[in-house]
Amino acid sequence: MKRQLCTVKSQRFSNKFNVLRTQLRLNKTRAFLHKLTLGSIIVFAPLSHAGTLEQAKQLHDRIAGVPASEQTLNDIAQLLDDSKPIEAAYLAMETPAFYSTTLKLFATPWTNIDQDSFAPLNDYSATVIGAVRDDVDFRQVLQADMVYVGKNSLNLPAYSTSNNQHYQSLEDQFIDLKDGLERTSQSSLNGLPSDATAGVLTSRAAAKAFFYLGTNRAMVRFTLMNHLCTDLEPLKDNTRSPDRIRQDVSRSPGGDSRLFINNCLGCHSGMDPLAQAFAFYQYDFNLEADPVGDNGAIAYNQSGQVDPDTGTRVQGKYHINSTSFPYGYVTEDDEWHNYWREGVNQKLGWDETLEGKGFGAKSLGEEFANSQAFAQCQVKKVFKTVCLRDAESNEDINQIAATTESFQQNSYQLKRVFAEVGKYCMGE
Repeated sequence: MKRQLCTVKSQRFSNKFNVLRTQLRLNKTRAFLHKLTLGSIIVFAPLSHAGTLEQAKQLHDRIAGVPASEQTLNDIAQLLDDSKPIEAAYLAMETPAFYSTTLKLFATPWTNIDQDSFAPLNDYSATVIGAVRDDVDFRQVLQADMVYVGKNSLNLPAYSTSNNQHYQSLEDQFIDLKDGLERTSQSSLNGLPSDATAGVLTSRAAAKAFFYLGTNRAMVRFTLMNHLCTDLEPLKDNTRSPDRIRQDVSRSPGGDSRLFINNCLGCHSGMDPLAQAFAFYQYDFNLEADPVGDNGAIAYNQSGQVDPDTGTRVQGKYHINSTSFPYGYVTEDDEWHNYWREGVNQKLGWDETLEGKGFGAKSLGEEFANSQAFAQCQVKKVFKTVCLRDAESNEDINQIAATTESFQQNSYQLKRVFAEVGKYCMGE
């Protein structure tokens, strides 16, 4: 009996012990899991934040071109954590280097024939920088009576139509372009009538580069390259009428008319009617004393002026080499026509609300700036600047299309493009 009681007690004790042991194991397991969970938070949360910081760093570096301060980096990271990448990109653009470095390198190649990114700051590049800073409708850079100069309070050399000292001083003194530029009317500085101004197209830098000697066709070509992202070769169209091709273009180069029909015609039939918009413009300088034109100035034949070489307002360069083909077109005014609105070059997306013709540089700038190609070109250039590569994949191309549409819907504000492209590329 005692043995049975002992056995029962022993079994009860054993059962209680097993229960206690099981409970202890459960408690230990829960404690371990609790520690593991805490450990996961401790270990993995910083990794997540580190990823955000890395994205913040890349976003800032790509946009501003310089490392961010610790505070700025943390602020950008916080915006990214809050799912506000556009706001984060705009914060990166508050860094002065975005204007003095990124935008200067972005715009400077457009200002010279060699497309040199490291050419000095000038009225063309400064105007682009200022327009981006102020969220100016970017189409205005090809048509408005505007130029950006250094503030009067900076005590810089005055803006001059015959040298670049004003802008060289801005650069030499490392002036913060985010705060140091102000907008003024171009006509108040260079003597052009307001209706003859066309933004950067009539800047001193553009005149020096593209009205230098020659026939002013360079202004059309480089405007296409810089602002519509196409050279003349892809635009060749032999189906356009040759009726506006000037006298200086031989119809049988080397005695072979096939060369003209198959090559020259394709470019000149569209280019020459557009270049007529610049018929009253010239870049005046002393070729012997100043062969590169550093001290030259833009010139414009105003109403009532007569050029001695043409007997009209048209600059003499439009009538040079007239014996090459005497039956060619004789330029008598600045009326331009866009023959590329028909044929294969409709692909540039010309604005149907415009007439496709007009007088002078301002209306031609409007024609270019309102094309689909202009909007898309700005996005492509920003993409390459921020992503450090051209668009390659279908995803990239779709992003270009989406950002182009957004650019147009958001009043052509280029900072918005930098923000959207920065968001797209920050994870690369």
